[in-house]
Amino acid sequence: MNPTDSDHFPTDPARPHDGAAARGSLHVLVLSGSSRSGSVNVRLGSLVAGLVTLAGATAEAVTLGDFPMPPYDGDAEAEEGLPEGALALRERIGAAQALIIASPEYNASVPGVLKNAIDWVSRYRPQPFKDKQTLLVSASPSMVGGNRGLWALRVPLEHLGARVYPDMFSLAGAHHAFTEDGALTDQGLGERLTTTIGSFLNLVEADTRYLCLQRRWYEFLGDRTDAPVTSRAQD
Repeated sequence: MNPTDSDHFPTDPARPHDGAAARGSLHVLVLSGSSRSGSVNVRLGSLVAGLVTLAGATAEAVTLGDFPMPPYDGDAEAEEGLPEGALALRERIGAAQALIIASPEYNASVPGVLKNAIDWVSRYRPQPFKDKQTLLVSASPSMVGGNRGLWALRVPLEHLGARVYPDMFSLAGAHHAFTEDGALTDQGLGERLTTTIGSFLNLVEADTRYLCLQRRWYEFLGDRTDAPVTSRAQD
């Protein structure tokens, strides 16, 4: 960073200024959108968590099975409030500077259990997805690696105001893609995943250190008025 960059990218005095300290202070929640025994997305989530740690941040790997919750029911919410699983997941997401989701693909879309979890958690106010830096990865035995499901998953997350990272990682033929120690058999794919995670963490670190990146989310492209941001879903 040159001497004039501080004028354009002011640091937040509440955040660490040292690069190593800033990276070390990052806490990343890695959520596997499956709880099935032997799930390739649980394996991918574990690999991702390890790579986050190697990159100098702190990773917490969890699965949807850690947060049991019933199908969303508005009547149940009105009578009983949010289920404990949804409240616990909301707390974990809110405590993290970034979220990485390893999601299966069901019928070319989002798994119902993952969408259900998002729906429940989004009912909390303030909901935790707003402005959350988010990276999407997937694994599937298919030749598309679950990529279609990730495109579908972007819709509710971006609707809720999450800052979903443009690049995504999809692992095809995942049932043959892991070594016994949990690495990827394809060295090139392993390097790509490592690079993607490193670039994502660079953005997360910048977002925590530079006030200029704390932009408001707009519902419509081109909306630059001084009116308050819509309170529809992202709040």
